[in-house]
Amino acid sequence: MLPASAAVIVVVRSAMTSSLGFDSVWAPEAYGTDAVSILGALAARTDRIKLGTGIVNVFSRTPALLAQTAATLDLISGGRFILGLGTSGHQVVAGWHGMAFEQPLLRMRETMAIVRQVLRRDRLLFDGDVFHLDKGLKLLAHPVREAVPIFLATLTPGGLRLTGELADGWIPTLFAPEHMDLFRPELEFGARLAGRSLDSLTIAPHVPVSIDDDRARAREALKPWVALYVGGMGSRTKNFYNDLVSQYGFADDARTLQELYLGGKKLEAIRRVPDALVDAISIAGPPSYVRERLGVWASAGVTTMLASVHGKTQPERLRTLEMLAAAASAVD
Repeated sequence: MLPASAAVIVVVRSAMTSSLGFDSVWAPEAYGTDAVSILGALAARTDRIKLGTGIVNVFSRTPALLAQTAATLDLISGGRFILGLGTSGHQVVAGWHGMAFEQPLLRMRETMAIVRQVLRRDRLLFDGDVFHLDKGLKLLAHPVREAVPIFLATLTPGGLRLTGELADGWIPTLFAPEHMDLFRPELEFGARLAGRSLDSLTIAPHVPVSIDDDRARAREALKPWVALYVGGMGSRTKNFYNDLVSQYGFADDARTLQELYLGGKKLEAIRRVPDALVDAISIAGPPSYVRERLGVWASAGVTTMLASVHGKTQPERLRTLEMLAAAASAVD
């Protein structure tokens, strides 16, 4: 997964041209650089690696525009695009886009249906609870593929069921491989509704990676990210990430991090992030430890890892990519 920085294209192009063997590259969005422009630039400069949005939300673009975007990026890339979707949350949807954060899962379900209908070049007739389309328009462009893979970033029970039922892949954040049992029942429930096996779902968690012979230093590089998600995302009454790590057994720590972060004591929150929590939801340590943990993640059913590499400089991030590729090849 790409960092939202101006140097991102250079870093990723370097990794690709070094033939490191990565399968895909993903561009996030939130309220930084937009994912579509970054991926369009990468599509024009690459010919093998898959390109995914990791993720775009279903509120800031209409379903038809998302379908047009998917068709266009798939055309430019020669059939390499993956559409990663999520609901985001109230802060981004309302605070950045000025949209009401209402019926998120229903909106995502209907968005997927419309996107797939548009890509098939069916006449667009849709009568849902969120969207009503009755003009019967049809996509003018001719997509490279009539079905682009759709991955969903979900964590709630309803979101997991939707993912198991309809998605091609799942992108969890703050995923802990030792706790796959918390997610599997809802994913399997959704898969059963669709009459399919969960084996058909690509499991592709977002995983921060910091490689350093000094394991303590590797962890420290990731603690600001953990503190932000656990302590600063959402509100005091609703933070899905805070709820999730509480289920992992870090309820007291999660409460403390939230109180500190939302109370304006961000640096103290960062200092209070437990090493054990970092170890549970990320990979931080020397190359030998990275290889060991990659095996654990694979054993949990992870088929694709969206690795967000950490480093203070561009050369450091590239070096981390190289070490990660070497560790992954050793596991394979």
